[in-house]
Amino acid sequence: MDNSKQKCQQETMRKFVVLLNGELTITERLKNQIAGGHVVGVDGGMRHAEKLGVQPEFWIGDFDSSSKELQEKWADVQRLVHPVEKDQTDGDLALEFVLSGGAQEIVLVGGVGGQADHTVCHITQLIRLRQQNLTCFATSGIQEVWPLVAGSLQWDFPIGATVSLVGFSALKNLSLSGVKWPLTGRNVEFGSSLTMSNEVTDKVSGSLEQGFGVVFVKDIG
Repeated sequence: MDNSKQKCQQETMRKFVVLLNGELTITERLKNQIAGGHVVGVDGGMRHAEKLGVQPEFWIGDFDSSSKELQEKWADVQRLVHPVEKDQTDGDLALEFVLSGGAQEIVLVGGVGGQADHTVCHITQLIRLRQQNLTCFATSGIQEVWPLVAGSLQWDFPIGATVSLVGFSALKNLSLSGVKWPLTGRNVEFGSSLTMSNEVTDKVSGSLEQGFGVVFVKDIG
């Protein structure tokens, strides 16, 4: 085991903030969400660190999207360097790393926007992590993506925000409250637009018997 992973496992590091190279707008909500987390930069996502006012503990990637200036600025951060040609994205390697450190909460900062294929990959990773009982979401600062899996549901979204549930399967027996158009025991077909563009009126809660997908939240800035 390398020293960096050993360090992660020896410390109580439950909340990790992973800086990805997507779009980012700094908001007070975002600052509050990442407060107290252990920060890991992922290749060019390290560019967000200065604007967020955080000090990353590790920097992971093949560094093909990190400029010379960026690398010089954060030269003191411990790097975990991977080859350019590999079977995983830098973001996936970063998730493996924080999970090895016992992460229970993961915030993918810059995980929404940018390259569409990477964004979709991040979304599927969120679902996988939530199925393992981790708390996780991706954010651009003005838009958030939360995983939706079977069980009880509860989120604390800003009043007035627009929330859309997008099923990656049929959603069985879905109930939702705290929104302008609540649902009670609805079966939502795969591909349905029934759960799009709702409005948050209170703390959002509910339940889902079967199925999975994601929750998009916008107008949160």
